[in-house]
Amino acid sequence: MHYKKVKGILSSSNGMNLYRGCIHGCIYCDSRSKCYQMDHEFRDVEIKENALELLEMSLRRKRNKCMIGMGSMSDPYIPIEKEIQHTRKALEIVYKYGFGITLITKSDLIVRDLDLLTKINEKSKCVIQMTLTTYKDSLCKIIEPNVCTTQERIKVLHHLKECNIPAVVWLCPILPFINDTKENLIQILEACKKANVYGIICFGMGLTLREGNREYFYKQLDRSFPGLKEKYIKYYGNSYSVLSFRNKELMHIFHSFCEKNGIVHDNDQIFEYLNTFEEKHKIIQETLF
Repeated sequence: MHYKKVKGILSSSNGMNLYRGCIHGCIYCDSRSKCYQMDHEFRDVEIKENALELLEMSLRRKRNKCMIGMGSMSDPYIPIEKEIQHTRKALEIVYKYGFGITLITKSDLIVRDLDLLTKINEKSKCVIQMTLTTYKDSLCKIIEPNVCTTQERIKVLHHLKECNIPAVVWLCPILPFINDTKENLIQILEACKKANVYGIICFGMGLTLREGNREYFYKQLDRSFPGLKEKYIKYYGNSYSVLSFRNKELMHIFHSFCEKNGIVHDNDQIFEYLNTFEEKHKIIQETLF
């Protein structure tokens, strides 16, 4: 890891990444793509040393409260967060100024901050997004080797449920010939139902590959799934969008299950929900009067 001072921290859509790079080792990660122009090894995580100072300055100046997003490019709960605590300190700043928070993670380290996330949700709004790709832990350990397993993430979803913190699951990526099975999909959906998630984001049963992450993905296929790289090259070539041949069948199962069980499955509706700020005490006052 290394430290770097940055010029800004919040994007135009109020998103931020406190770290750059990751050590989760997910074989499919799009953040490895060359288009993001990372000037260091992906595993050599960059810590934005002045991020907290910039965040406080930005929130102090904002006239209107809004949702702050974290983790679109780098998981806010990578292992070094346990020591650095950038994410927890950022949450404290968000709470201090009365903003809402939504973040996406694969890590159960988030449980450490349930106290703070609960306080934010009581004051304004907190929505946690969790990625689930494969139900069986044995496969999870191959395609996402350096982060907690799916079953541990499902436990996190239940912790969130107990704290009345809404959760959204990212059902992606689904890797053709690896986890694009009816059994895998239904098991994940059943787990989401039991955890009472608000919604599930799914852009199709597949993944995206481009320069940078494609080469890494193929290298990992050679290591863990011998012969499968050649199958990908044969059927998909250099395509950016790599959809499972079972996409139509699996998407029908997905939408039908969500509709039947009251789980929001319209991506636009979910993103609108994630981006909509709510001030709880104001809502209570308006209800009273």
